[in-house]
Amino acid sequence: MGKLDHKVALVTGAGQGVGQGIAYALAGEGAAVAVVGRTRDKLLVTCDEIRRRGGRAAPFTCDVTDPSQIEGCVAAVVEQFGGVQILVNNAQVAPLGRLLDVSDEAVLDGMASGPLATLRFMRACHPYLKGGGVVVNFASSAAVRWDASGYGAYAAAKEATRALTRAAACEWGGDGIRVNVVAPHALSPGLKGWVEANPEEAEAFFKTIPLGRVGDCEHDIGRAIVFLASPDAAYLTGATLPLDGGRAYWG
Repeated sequence: MGKLDHKVALVTGAGQGVGQGIAYALAGEGAAVAVVGRTRDKLLVTCDEIRRRGGRAAPFTCDVTDPSQIEGCVAAVVEQFGGVQILVNNAQVAPLGRLLDVSDEAVLDGMASGPLATLRFMRACHPYLKGGGVVVNFASSAAVRWDASGYGAYAAAKEATRALTRAAACEWGGDGIRVNVVAPHALSPGLKGWVEANPEEAEAFFKTIPLGRVGDCEHDIGRAIVFLASPDAAYLTGATLPLDGGRAYWG
């Protein structure tokens, strides 16, 4: 028996990295996983691995910046699996760059793919989440960096997501819906490439993490999402959970 048997989880950005690790962890506890993302080939890789492990998964192609695609995605997931009890809003375009350099278009893409997409997915899934559903959204420790240079637009998008999370937790608690946010730091493909290209800088960076390592997408981040989605976290809502090995100080 898994902690999430008979649950349906919709995970955005699940074709690789953190989203993929979360999909694996949720499926490992019995959830049927709607694997959502822009690139179908990547989604199929995630689904194939879940099925190889004995789980249930199906791919759903969706550009999260398009509201009509979000509505269509949720409708398709409900049609195939019968509902949605767990929503994980992981997808995000990162608008990185100094304030004098980052373009308006990049900032708008960050907002559209982050807080706005998160809000749209939450609204679309709300009818199905009533009576025990769970939402997990994504923030970033970029918002609490001592030196925020180059991270302002990205941190702004993530802090907007945190504000929406808190509001949803307050407004939807009466519907039996819990809404939390995580701020992860994990060995995604992008970070892995940086580590391989900059081994000395990476070693120095690891020393700033109290636990001495970067999180694993499935076993560190994914397992924490399992906890948030399970009855073990039944009294936790509206919270920000750092998953960064103790590196950031949220205060």
